[in-house]
Amino acid sequence: MLYREFGKTNEKVSILGFGCMRLPLIPGGDPSQIDEEKATGLVRYAIDNGVNYIDTAYPYHGNGMTRGGGASEPFVGRALKDGYREKVKLATKLPSWLIQSRSDMDKYLNEQLERLDTDHIDFYLVHALNKTDWERLKANGIDEFLDSAIKDGRIRYAGFSFHDKLEVFKEIVDYYNWSFCQIQYNYLDEEFQAGTEGLEYAAARGLGVTIMEPIRGGKLVNIPDEAKEAFDKADVKRSPAEWALKWVWNHPEVKVVLSGMNTLEQLVENIKAAGETPENSLTEKELAIVDEVKTIIKGKMKVNCTACGYCMPCPAGVNIPRCFSAYNTYNMFPGDKSYENLPVKEKATSCVKCGKCEQHCPQSLPIREHLQTIKEVFA
Repeated sequence: MLYREFGKTNEKVSILGFGCMRLPLIPGGDPSQIDEEKATGLVRYAIDNGVNYIDTAYPYHGNGMTRGGGASEPFVGRALKDGYREKVKLATKLPSWLIQSRSDMDKYLNEQLERLDTDHIDFYLVHALNKTDWERLKANGIDEFLDSAIKDGRIRYAGFSFHDKLEVFKEIVDYYNWSFCQIQYNYLDEEFQAGTEGLEYAAARGLGVTIMEPIRGGKLVNIPDEAKEAFDKADVKRSPAEWALKWVWNHPEVKVVLSGMNTLEQLVENIKAAGETPENSLTEKELAIVDEVKTIIKGKMKVNCTACGYCMPCPAGVNIPRCFSAYNTYNMFPGDKSYENLPVKEKATSCVKCGKCEQHCPQSLPIREHLQTIKEVFA
């Protein structure tokens, strides 16, 4: 396992972090029903093999962003028993969309400490910041809250995760003495949200940068055949997932890459790659091949969805991420039956255009328009 210095914190963090948003589930589809035995084995295997950054959040493995806390934080607290808590840096996030007052900030932090069964959180992020939530948090004293939580030892370092435009990102970076931040970044998203310019902007100001969605919610694993053939032209043969991770790690500004690994096979592959990928390790030929793959994929994808699930649950029962995934797959692989195999209630035809989903989409997707298109394509 390789490690990098995490910005101004001077902490050494593994370049691979374990993201606890997509843990293995008990069969049945309920996102709150984590397969605890399997998931605990994965988390502990990762730590035993050098991973020291564990990331969770208040809503993960719950039933939507507007409900109470999900099952991920309590699970992580249990998984880190038996001495594992002392081996890692633990990251979780303040649910920014639920904050209506200064007292709410303390309420949720204290609840999270109990849920995680720990007396402190190493890396505490203000979750999924956008301009609207940021203005409300500033008005309610987010800077004073973070200062006080650091002073009394409940958190060690303050950071934020981000989903909005570049100019908003820069404003947030400059507002407070952050130690780190977390952004979405992969070879398809160089100019999306914070993007490369935001990555470099934060790093230049001493922030450690954590990357989420390096494989774009798994989308960069199941790529078109033409893209796989482009990768095959490289002198060193790698899986699509390894190419995606190595491209992100190639950037010296990146310190931790989060991967939501829910099988041992994924975990073993990613740990191996994390031990072999120092910064600036890809050749010019390899970078050109990645650019070719990016062009191929972007020419086929129709909906820029990462399947984060923040849009769920839909009041009408539409399974929005599955609809988008099936639609993209249909366009990438003509004849694919994924959409046809969805339950009728979960299809785009159930959409009543209420717009609730769009209020929570970190990608700011026009979800209702996309669902209407899907209805027409598969009519």
